[in-house]
Amino acid sequence: MKNTSRRKFVQNISLAIAGAATVPEFLAAKLVQPLNTGHIADQENLIEPSSSDNTSDILIDKLIAWKVEVIFGMIGDGINPIIESIRKKQDKIRFITVRHEEAAAFMASGYFKHSGKLAACIATSGPGAVHLMNGIYDAAKENVPVIAITGSTYHDLLGTHFTQEVDTVSLMKDATVFNQMLTGPQHALTAVDLACRAALTTPGVAHLTISTDVQQKVLSEDKKSKKAANLHGSSTYMPRVETPEEDELNTAANLINSSSKVMILAGRGALKARAEVGQLAEKLGAPVAKALLGKALLPDDSPFTTGGTGHLGTYPSQQMMAECDLLLILGSTMPWIEYYPKNAKGIQIDRDPKRIGLRFPVDIGLNGDVKATLTALLPKLKKNSNHSFLQLAQQRMADWKKTIARLEEDKSLPIKPPFLVAQVNRLLTDDAMISIDTGAHTVFTARHIQIRPQQQVAVCGNLASMAPGLPYAIAAQIAYPGRQSIAMVGDGGFTMLMGEMATAVRYNLPVKVVVFKNNTLSMDQYEQLDIGSKPYGIDLQPIDFVKIAEACGAEGYRCTKPDEIASTLKKAFASTRPAVIEVLVDPEQNPAPPDKLV
Repeated sequence: MKNTSRRKFVQNISLAIAGAATVPEFLAAKLVQPLNTGHIADQENLIEPSSSDNTSDILIDKLIAWKVEVIFGMIGDGINPIIESIRKKQDKIRFITVRHEEAAAFMASGYFKHSGKLAACIATSGPGAVHLMNGIYDAAKENVPVIAITGSTYHDLLGTHFTQEVDTVSLMKDATVFNQMLTGPQHALTAVDLACRAALTTPGVAHLTISTDVQQKVLSEDKKSKKAANLHGSSTYMPRVETPEEDELNTAANLINSSSKVMILAGRGALKARAEVGQLAEKLGAPVAKALLGKALLPDDSPFTTGGTGHLGTYPSQQMMAECDLLLILGSTMPWIEYYPKNAKGIQIDRDPKRIGLRFPVDIGLNGDVKATLTALLPKLKKNSNHSFLQLAQQRMADWKKTIARLEEDKSLPIKPPFLVAQVNRLLTDDAMISIDTGAHTVFTARHIQIRPQQQVAVCGNLASMAPGLPYAIAAQIAYPGRQSIAMVGDGGFTMLMGEMATAVRYNLPVKVVVFKNNTLSMDQYEQLDIGSKPYGIDLQPIDFVKIAEACGAEGYRCTKPDEIASTLKKAFASTRPAVIEVLVDPEQNPAPPDKLV
């Protein structure tokens, strides 16, 4: 494998333009704009440290140089010097105070998922650091760049079981790509750069922890060792773009060109390659199934997509995956192994070689950036004039949409989740940011939200944790204040971090939270039934979420009848204030796999 130079990358793009199909007409008109993909550190903002700067000052100045615009967290005595440094630079970096550190980590993860920008989260020593971990694992499992900062007890009390002492380096070891205790301001001058670069290039979570007294140590009192005398940090960073070797591309092209029924499975790793995926689908006459993390890749009205795949996908995706003779996997490790083809050959493109063959025994693994690899591969592919496989997918999609429409038109009581999602879908703006929590509602939302070109989706995919829906929506609203930010949550997941409604109110963030309220952990109920168990432990004590919202200073709405939903949603969505819309939905609506719906 090799790093692609600027010259070769430009050459590859030129070749693709000359030799590949032009961007499909539907895609040229509707192409979803990629997330922010460039993150070059700002040398102009890099402040030369003075002898009076302490470790905390240097940390914050470095983060500003790396274009970190926001830090999510809670204050605490273990990080008070860092908080003071943030306060002094509040005109350049924003501090968002949350109600729980778990939410801070979810927000930092969600901030990147929605914007492509690096953010940080911070927590005090001991319990604060422990509380971060669920959100940290969310970012780690999806290779989302995040800077995590924690406090540690005084340097000469480490190992003495002092109050709130936790070995945060060991705590974070499994979930980080960089994990270091800073020993002083000189160390910070180098290590913070390394942390930011690791988070963005590996990518993943970079963790820095600092003893409380070390946070206050000034540069004039800290001398470098002789070995480190000439070591200086650097805030220079260029995004890593890799492509496979030429012979690997030729081998893959030969297999593709000899196949007649190619199916594309695309995930989050393909989001930056929207135009290239469209060109590939058109050239090969290949349907595109989208993993949940790649839902925003192509609009759902694209003639090339069969929508989602897996348990929460569409039946045409399931059928076409089963019938293809070649599966081309682009930046995805979609987890439902039973939905992969049984007899097809496979090619997988992924920037992480460890993911090649993780879910499906591929014949060819191409280690590289999906966009750059497709750019180099497209000129080598023959145009398939036989689009019968694609046409079959389109015919099946037409039938599937009739099934979906029938479900969405069911106005019986209790309110059916597909009906609710369809009503929400009609009121989404063209550039809405949709944050999806984890539960039965995830299936209904993924299946019935019809993504449009400029919309974005964030979901806790690999970790599949409950609770991130509201934190993601808050982070999205901070990243893009003028856009609509909607959270789709279940009553179980929302309860876990619903205190963050106060955060939305405090910062005047007009997020809208749609709560599927059925007083049941309904996904767990059906999972218990699936293994032959009787439902147990699934009932939730009812909570009045309208009163919760109002107590936090937000608006609260309730819908108990189908005819109330459209007008209530319109009123709530038109408000400039945060709002919770509680909807009583049918707990007996099975979040069934696609083949059970036809």
